[in-house]
Amino acid sequence: MDLSLDYLPRLPKRKDFRIGCIGAGFIMRDCHLVAYRQAGFNPVAIASRKPEHAKEVAQAFNVPRVHRDYADLLADKSVEVLDTAVPPDVQPSVIRAAVEHKDHLRGILAQKPLGMSYREAKECVELCERAGITLAVNQNMRYDQSVRALKDILKRGWLGDPVLGTIEMRAIPHWMPWSEKLHSLSTFVMSIHHLDTFRYWFGTPDRVLASTRPDPRTRFPHSDGINLYILEYDNGCRATSWDDVWTGPAREGSESDIGIRWRVEGTDGLARGTIGWPSYPARTPSTLDFTTKQQPGYWFQPRWKDVWFPDAFVGTMAQLLCALEDGTEPEISGRDNLETIALCEAVYAASKEHRVTTVREFLL
Repeated sequence: MDLSLDYLPRLPKRKDFRIGCIGAGFIMRDCHLVAYRQAGFNPVAIASRKPEHAKEVAQAFNVPRVHRDYADLLADKSVEVLDTAVPPDVQPSVIRAAVEHKDHLRGILAQKPLGMSYREAKECVELCERAGITLAVNQNMRYDQSVRALKDILKRGWLGDPVLGTIEMRAIPHWMPWSEKLHSLSTFVMSIHHLDTFRYWFGTPDRVLASTRPDPRTRFPHSDGINLYILEYDNGCRATSWDDVWTGPAREGSESDIGIRWRVEGTDGLARGTIGWPSYPARTPSTLDFTTKQQPGYWFQPRWKDVWFPDAFVGTMAQLLCALEDGTEPEISGRDNLETIALCEAVYAASKEHRVTTVREFLL
């Protein structure tokens, strides 16, 4: 068996695309720009709601120009690619403004969620399509090394037909202040990672069952905290995740049991792994073990040094730059990502309305 798994992103031949960055918070400072410098990409401008933050980040990463606001950055004709790291309720307005600069903007990498509703996300996609701007979405878990390696294993058929996929998350997210005013907390901010990963592995499901309850630790009002859901596929595959943002009183005095484990069972094999993200900022690589009938009696255990945060953020920008270079759709295009947003809508509605939902009812 050829064990040279295809888990690394394809990089563009041209790395000097001029990138304009909107936002200077954690995700831009600690993930995007770290990854871009690592890959040799070319951020040339930055703007933030707080100009002093943009200036600090620009100095730290040698970004040559700091703009007073994002409107000023959008008007910068040297910027070819826009990289947004703004709250999801703000992002559609940034994209609406960006498409007015189609004379020089060629591509946009938008944060997930693309919008807080399918309607909003679809508007963003259609605006970019009409403007001739290539839109990609930063669903960065797709570029976690174990997630991507498993996709390659599935494509090679080593597991046969998928039967059951599970993700068990026991982790405590740091909810950003902007999340307090969103209508959905866990579904659109945290569970979206796992929902998009299931789509990446198995495709878009046909039906959804879900249950949720508030997280006891999270003090601001919210409905979807601890999320449990089952995805049903007409081909027989099932996928389920326990997105437990409580994990027990680990912050309140008890011992902790924190981590993310995943498992995929197929008719010809089994794969299992861990996601290293909960130990960030420690560099903890994700893991993958798999066994297959094609090589009985053996567990394969490939390992690597790459980690989800920040290394996966090379891939999300690279897939956009490759698309611009090749004149093709990005691997995670805005149009493709609409089904992830519709899946989030289906999970949220299933838990809120206590019914089985379908993704297609939200594909308006």
